[in-house]
Amino acid sequence: MRQIKVGIAGVGGIGLACAAWIAERGHDVAVWGPRGGAQVLQETQLTATGALNATLKITLAPSAQALADHADVVLIAVPANGHRAVMEALLPYLRSGQLVIVSAIGSLSSLYLYEAALVCGKRIGVASFGTTALTARRKTPVEVNIMTRRASVGVSCLPQAMLPDALAICENLFGGVFVVEDNPLVSSLSNTNAVGHVPLALFNWTRIERAEAWPQYHYMTPHVCGVIEKLDAERLAVAQAFGLTLRGVAQHFIRSFQIDATELSVVAAELHKRRGGPPGPTEVDTRYLTEDVPFGLVFQLALARVAGVAVPVTELMIGASDLITGQALSAANDLIAVLGLSDGAVTSLMKRVTVADFPATA
Repeated sequence: MRQIKVGIAGVGGIGLACAAWIAERGHDVAVWGPRGGAQVLQETQLTATGALNATLKITLAPSAQALADHADVVLIAVPANGHRAVMEALLPYLRSGQLVIVSAIGSLSSLYLYEAALVCGKRIGVASFGTTALTARRKTPVEVNIMTRRASVGVSCLPQAMLPDALAICENLFGGVFVVEDNPLVSSLSNTNAVGHVPLALFNWTRIERAEAWPQYHYMTPHVCGVIEKLDAERLAVAQAFGLTLRGVAQHFIRSFQIDATELSVVAAELHKRRGGPPGPTEVDTRYLTEDVPFGLVFQLALARVAGVAVPVTELMIGASDLITGQALSAANDLIAVLGLSDGAVTSLMKRVTVADFPATA
């Protein structure tokens, strides 16, 4: 297995989990905390528990430049509402030939990075995970609990010619769990976080507001799951309008966690029985709304308007999220405008996300 120099942008649960997992597989890992908070890693080793039990020395990169200089492969592991800022911090220092992995893609953020790099004269490959390869929670700045490595993770790449190399690298880093997806629009719409998280948060808001301890799969009751499935049906309809056929949210859970069931509420009950969690959010600024509404549902709504698809449940969930939080989450997506989605058409967007290779040079 070839050793790879990997730079990870992000020191939350997923960033630290990826750092531990990749380092344990023998690779040279550095991490950068875009918001700071990782300095303790200079003196203290990173401890992983759960699906991986190990204590490892991880290099701390003090800046975006130091991370890009260190790495042959950069993995972006921050919430979707931080993608654009992190990408713009890295962009001046990325170099042609590097691979950037976005884990996980939101609102076609990978397309934004790929096209912005070309404008700067840089030919980088940008791979997109439809969901994270690992599920994890950070316990302290130097401790992370890795709950699972998913059994199946979708991956796509821009340009498509780099997909074989990107796939080989991803398998080297995480193992053979990857399933090729046609393009980053598939990867974006395959991410079911917003479909599951937003109804779950809204219908358990008093628990969140009172900071109660609540195991979220236990509260995916049949009626809540019914709303999730209606919301999911609109996601699938939007995908179909772009010529894409995707799995439903229940199939996503079944495939990720290898559960023998068909109904979403039954899947959730089995997950609760197996894992007793994970715990639901206990803070009103939960990413289940602050991230998943603007970069999940609002993005889905923007695509629906491009394709002329009615999505009333999506609009209702967005409006209810604005109402309960008192924030304009409906206006918080910073990628839709710069990607020109409001002015695009189905055919033009599909052409952009299916680019075969780097443009020819004069």
